[in-house]
Amino acid sequence: MIYIYRILINLILIISPAIILIRLILKKEDPKRFFEKFGIFSKKRKAGKVLWFHTVSVGELLSVISIIDKLEKDKNISQILITTTTLTSSKLFQKFNFKKTTHQFFPIDNNFITKKFLEYWKPSLAIFVDSEIWPNMLTNLEKQAIKKILLNARVSAKSYKKWKLLGKFSNNLFKKFDYTYPQNLESKKYLKKFDVQNIRYLGNLKFSQKKTLNNKLNNKLIKLFKSKKVWCAVSTHEGEENICLEIHKKLLKKFKNLILIIIPRHIARIDSISKNISKLDLKLHLHSNTNKIDLKTNVYLVDTYGEAELFFNVCKNVFIGKSLTAFGGQNPLEPARYNCSIIHGPNVSNFTEIYKFLDKKKISIKIKNEKQLYGKIYNLINKKKSINIKEKINLIGSKILNKNLMEIKSLI
Repeated sequence: MIYIYRILINLILIISPAIILIRLILKKEDPKRFFEKFGIFSKKRKAGKVLWFHTVSVGELLSVISIIDKLEKDKNISQILITTTTLTSSKLFQKFNFKKTTHQFFPIDNNFITKKFLEYWKPSLAIFVDSEIWPNMLTNLEKQAIKKILLNARVSAKSYKKWKLLGKFSNNLFKKFDYTYPQNLESKKYLKKFDVQNIRYLGNLKFSQKKTLNNKLNNKLIKLFKSKKVWCAVSTHEGEENICLEIHKKLLKKFKNLILIIIPRHIARIDSISKNISKLDLKLHLHSNTNKIDLKTNVYLVDTYGEAELFFNVCKNVFIGKSLTAFGGQNPLEPARYNCSIIHGPNVSNFTEIYKFLDKKKISIKIKNEKQLYGKIYNLINKKKSINIKEKINLIGSKILNKNLMEIKSLI
C-alpha cells in the first residue's frame, strides 16, 4: 500500500506547480515561502537539540502554544520547529514573540522531500498534533530512529470509518507512533481498535489554550460597542453568514440599536460576504477600515486574521459557526474564557466532549435551525445573563498542560 501511496504522491508532485499557482492566485499560499513545501528551507537549524511540532492549521497551533511557551525556557532545547500547512496559521504564528521557535511550512509528503527535511532539521523528537498522519514522513522518521508522538490525538467515528477502509495500512501507520495521547475518550476507543500501543489519556490540550493577544480594540470602538446591543457570529462558513444576516435584519425591527459582528473563518470570502450585506441593505463597516465608523453601522465585518479574541470582551452573545451549514464545529473554549454565552448548531463532532461540558454548565446552547437561532439570540439580547466559567476552564487546562509537558520532557 505504501508503494501505491508513493505513486499517487509523485503524480501530485508533478502537477503541484499548477496547484501552487492556483493557490497563489487565490491568496492561499505565501509567494515568498511556498518553496518550503518542496524542501527548500528559509530558516537555519541551530546546533543542539531540535524539538519539532507539526500542527496542520490555526486550531492545532493554538492548542500547543502554552506548551511551547514552557519549553522555550528549557535549556536542553536549542530550537523548537513548528510546521503548519496553511497561510492563516503562518500569519498567526507571527503574532507570538518566541525567541527560539521557528516556523516552516510542512513539506509535501514525497519520499525524497521528507528525507531531505529530516536530514536538514534532525529533530530529537517529532510531535504530530491532532490527526496529522503522513505515511512517508512517518516511515522515514522510523528509519532514522526518531521518536514520534501523536499529541492531542483525535479520531472521530467518521474518520475511523475512513481509516478502516485502508485495512492493515491504517494499523501500521498508527502503530508507528511511539506514544499516543488522545484528546478525548472517543478517540482513545478508536485508537485501541488500531492496536495502538502506549496510549495515555491526559485530557484535551484545548482547555490549556492561552490568550493569544495582549492588545485590545481602540477606546472609540469599545465605547461604540458598549453603547449598542451586540451579538457576534464567529468562525462562520459559507451559508452561515447569510443565515445570521437574515436573522439580524429581523432583530433590527425589535432592537434598533443593534450591531452584528461577523468574523468568518476564511477572510478570502470577505468580498462575497460584503456583497450579501449590501444586497440586504445593511450598513457595513470593515475592521481594516481606519476611517471613523458611521453610527448607523449595523454589521461590523472582521477582515483580518487571528483577532476574534479582541471582540469577546465587548460581545457576550456568540454564535460559533461550522455547525449549521458545515460540519465539525469550532473550538468554543476561547469565548467561554471571556464568560460569553455560546450558541452552536448540531454539527460539532470535532468538539463533542467540550460542547457537552459547556452545555451541562449552561454556557452553550444547541440549536437545530435558523428559527431556533433567532429565538435564542433574541432571548440573550433581551436579558442580561451573568456567567463565570473562566476559572474552572483555567484550572482544568493547567492540570492538562502540566501532564502533557511532563510526558514530552521525559522523551526529549
